[in-house]
Amino acid sequence: MEKGALIGAGRTADVYAWGDEHVLKLYQEWMPAVAIEREFAITRLARAGGLPVPAADEMLRIDGRLGIVFERVYGMSLLKILEARPWELIHVSRLLAEYQARMHACSLPPETLGQREQIEQGIAWAKDLSEAEKQKILGLLARLPDGDAICHGDFHPDNIIMTEHGPVIIDWMTGRRGHPLADVARTVLLIQTGGLPPGAAAAMRLVINASRNWLVTLYLTRYRQIRSASRAGIEAWILPLLAARLFEVESYPMEKQLLLKRIRLTLARMEQ
Repeated sequence: MEKGALIGAGRTADVYAWGDEHVLKLYQEWMPAVAIEREFAITRLARAGGLPVPAADEMLRIDGRLGIVFERVYGMSLLKILEARPWELIHVSRLLAEYQARMHACSLPPETLGQREQIEQGIAWAKDLSEAEKQKILGLLARLPDGDAICHGDFHPDNIIMTEHGPVIIDWMTGRRGHPLADVARTVLLIQTGGLPPGAAAAMRLVINASRNWLVTLYLTRYRQIRSASRAGIEAWILPLLAARLFEVESYPMEKQLLLKRIRLTLARMEQ
C-alpha cells in the first residue's frame, strides 16, 4: 500500500493516511529503532488492558524510515475542543482526570521499561544543570516510590481524541510502567508550562494560556476524587520531572529558561 496524504507532522514523526481506516506514523530517520519498537509494544499492552487506544497493527520500513500502522481515529482533541468551546473547561478537565485514573488502575508486567529509568536519563541529558545539581535531584528521585501502573508520560489534552464512541488516548511513545503520581505530576507540568502546537492560532493561545491554572485545579480535584493522591505525593515528583524535561525543550529557549528558574528556586528553598 502507498502512503496517502500527510495528516500531521511533528518533531519525531510524520503521520500519513494509510487507506481509509488506518494511518502510518512514519518516524524520522534519526529516531532509534528501540524507541519505535517500545511505542508499538506499549500501545498494544495498553489496548490489551482494555484502555481506549488505537490498534497498533504492524511495523514496517518505507524509504529507509521505520513506521507503525495504527487504526485511524476520527475526532477533535480535547485541546481543540477547549479552543472552540472554552466554556467546556470543566468537562475537559474531568475527562482528562477520569481517563488517566482509569489508565492508572491497569498494571504492566515487570519486564516493561520503567518511568524511573526514563526520568534518570532525562536528568543525565540536561546540559544546563551542573553535576552537583543533577546528583541532588537524583538523590531525591531515588527516595520516591516505584509502581507498576500504566503511565502515559505525555498525557495532556492534545493526546486525547473525542470520537463518536468516546475518548481515545493516542501517542504512547513515552508510555512506561511506573507510579501514578509521577504521571499526574508530569501532566500538571505539561499543562502549566507546555508549548502549544507549532502554528497554533492566536485565539487558541489566548484561550489555553488563560485556562492553564483552572485546568490544573479542576483536573487535580477530579483525579483525587477517584484515586488516593495527596498533594505532597504529587509535589514530590515535580523537581525530578522539571529536570528531566530540560532536554526536551532544548530548542525552546524561553520554556527552558522558565524551567531552569523554577528548578533553581526549588533547590535554593531546599537548602534554607
